[in-house]
Amino acid sequence: MSGILDLLNSDLGKTIINGVSGSTGNDANKTSSVLTMALPVLMKAMERNASTTQGAQGLMGALNSKHDGSILDNLGGLFGGGVNEEVKVDGAKILGHVLGGKQQGVQQVIGQKAGIDAGSVGDILKVAAPILMGMLGKQARQNNVSSESQLTGLIGGMLGGNETRNEQSFLESILDADGDGSVIDDVAGMVLGGSKKKSGLGGLLGGLFGK
Repeated sequence: MSGILDLLNSDLGKTIINGVSGSTGNDANKTSSVLTMALPVLMKAMERNASTTQGAQGLMGALNSKHDGSILDNLGGLFGGGVNEEVKVDGAKILGHVLGGKQQGVQQVIGQKAGIDAGSVGDILKVAAPILMGMLGKQARQNNVSSESQLTGLIGGMLGGNETRNEQSFLESILDADGDGSVIDDVAGMVLGGSKKKSGLGGLLGGLFGK
């Protein structure tokens, strides 16, 4: 099963990055940085939510209905004439549901590291969130996910099930950020500091957050 950052590095991922960049008017490199940081954070938040029965049922319901992966079948159409408002509204709802009161803090911390304002991070994530849900829905369908434990296992696998504790702590720290920027000082060296691994989640996040 592909991890979320493997997907970003694929041809599909490049299509998504360029499409989100074009539709939000943001630089492609900065959009890539935002998505590389934000998508694991969003998945970590989903994993948290899915650890409760109510949260898991809600996520399963969404994946079995609206977010079944079909959005990935016509990305050219999605980005071709500019992303329509319905997708952005859906994305805003997903972000609100997944991140709750943490949304502003998460956007500010990621924006500070990507060199982009929090509002632009929000614009990027509104377009990216339905696509991320589509990826999750497609994987759930392919793997016949039907129970809460299978769902959390699927999310963990897409995050990279062999994350080090440092990487887990890093994602948790961003999720618990209050947006004052101090969390960056706390976690900037975390991924590189305790991990020799340079591939996967650690390598990509370390490259962005190190030094």
